[in-house]
Amino acid sequence: MLYIKCFLCLYVKGHIGTTATKKIDVYLSMQMAQEKVHPMTVVTIANARVHDLIGLICWQYTSEGREPKLNENVEAYCLHIAEDDGEVDTDFPPLDSNEPIHKFGFSTLALVEKYSSPGLTSRQSLFVRINAAHGFSLIPVDSLKVTMKEILQKALKKRKGSQKGSGPMYRLEKQMEPNVAVDLDSTLESQNQLEFCLVRENSSRGEESSEEDPTIDITTVQDMLSSHHYKSFKISLIHKLRFTTDVQLGISGEKVEIDPVTNQKFWIRQKPISIDSDHLCACDLVEERSPSHSIFKITYHSNHDYKALYFESDAATVNEIVLKVNYILESRASTSRADYYAQKQRKLSRRTSFSFQKEKKTGQ
Repeated sequence: MLYIKCFLCLYVKGHIGTTATKKIDVYLSMQMAQEKVHPMTVVTIANARVHDLIGLICWQYTSEGREPKLNENVEAYCLHIAEDDGEVDTDFPPLDSNEPIHKFGFSTLALVEKYSSPGLTSRQSLFVRINAAHGFSLIPVDSLKVTMKEILQKALKKRKGSQKGSGPMYRLEKQMEPNVAVDLDSTLESQNQLEFCLVRENSSRGEESSEEDPTIDITTVQDMLSSHHYKSFKISLIHKLRFTTDVQLGISGEKVEIDPVTNQKFWIRQKPISIDSDHLCACDLVEERSPSHSIFKITYHSNHDYKALYFESDAATVNEIVLKVNYILESRASTSRADYYAQKQRKLSRRTSFSFQKEKKTGQ
């Protein structure tokens, strides 16, 4: 229970000046808009674990009489990296609850409620692009921790190939490093990219494909060809205060259109939104609570900034939308998307470098 964490809070207050402490500004995503613009400052002992810090935050939040009331189960919450203005950085997963807080060099975090449905966790989807002689396919993965062997197996399954039996064997190569096989025991995270080539063993890129090469699955061909055809979906748009409005999401190879459904309440008037495909940057599955309820996010470039729109619907509809938009993104050479991913890569590199320097200093 979170009230037990009072012990940690008292421990911290009793040791300021006598042991290493860390001050952290915590944005509280569950508060109303006018309240959550100001972070709550907490002080913790530097060697406390993330799980303990969450307990301390919950205890301080409750003891200060803040609203709304929190779930008494600490496991219902997680900590995310946040920008200085409190915006949660959804490009990265929550901090590992078992890690010591001093491992992370961030002084601004956000307390976010997790969804507690058994077996379902909050995640941001990723698509790995696999290029081959007969085209390309997109492989959805749930984590950067997945091994390259698993990705190869998924790619072969999607293209009706196999690493077993008497058929040809295959390897993966980084898109920009031909003739260098990827270590299949390594993780996707260690590759620092999401685009690879599927190459038959004892062959090299550019050679003529043979009948032995795994042909792309017909369902993948249909997905690729139909992705640019217009299709509309009736789903819900999630607003910042968590209320929703029904909209019609129209997707084609040229644009994405969000039109309000009629008969909306007068105080919830959603304006139509039209996004040119060249300004689309990403489409990600964010949360999957149950087969009847999933959330996804569309990121696009507008007025020199990146904006995100969140939607919800049943899992089957959300998965169809995410895959359709990602096939469109992969088939277009968009400057906005390239700049968006370059910015994400720079941010990831800075944070990875910072964490490495912190670990290096700690180990000395």
